[in-house]
Amino acid sequence: MLPALVFGLIGSSALVLGSAVGSFWRPPVRLSAVLLAFASGTLISALAFELFPAAVELGGLWPAGLGLLAGAAAFVLVDTWLDARVSKRAGEVGFALLAAVTLDGVPENLALGVSLLADGGSLTLLVAIFASNLPEALVGAGEMRRSGKSRAFTIGIWALAAVLLTAAVVVGRVLLARVAMRHLAFPLAFAGGAVLASLADTLMPEAFEHGRPLNALATAAGFFLSFVLAGG
Repeated sequence: MLPALVFGLIGSSALVLGSAVGSFWRPPVRLSAVLLAFASGTLISALAFELFPAAVELGGLWPAGLGLLAGAAAFVLVDTWLDARVSKRAGEVGFALLAAVTLDGVPENLALGVSLLADGGSLTLLVAIFASNLPEALVGAGEMRRSGKSRAFTIGIWALAAVLLTAAVVVGRVLLARVAMRHLAFPLAFAGGAVLASLADTLMPEAFEHGRPLNALATAAGFFLSFVLAGG
């Protein structure tokens, strides 16, 4: 349980760090988009070389494939519902980002917890989660401050999200500890599918819209770093 807690705290600490910086400084839109592009590259590499291959190795291609599609479908359904709810609250961009980070983060951190069972913990996925959390918290906190929220409230609510996502790592590790390894394929791939859907729906479109042309280089750099961490 201790490794899960440590992994969770490291990955989620980016939310607290990003919100603290964003409460005092609003970064340029292009910088935020480039950071999101870098995070996208790290997540793509982590999914392609660690998360999904581990699921296939544990349970076979079809269970892993079904889990991947189910995870993507679940994300789309929840995200569509969330968009419909948030769109009615004009100006609440910061809260929309917070909700998106939480929605993306739960499957990511569950996958991180499961990875502790599958291969002793994915350093690549941990770095990818940290890299994606930081810019989203940075931008979201800045928007909250712009809408009149206090620094204490802004940092506090992002810290609560960090606690929730840390707990997701522990839950992923503890609840599935007694499950046969072959049965981890579906939940591991399910989490990967949700992360992949969040990349296609949220991170990469935002990076493309505001980060061109540096977004392409940042994505490649994130991919390469994640690949190196995975052992090449």
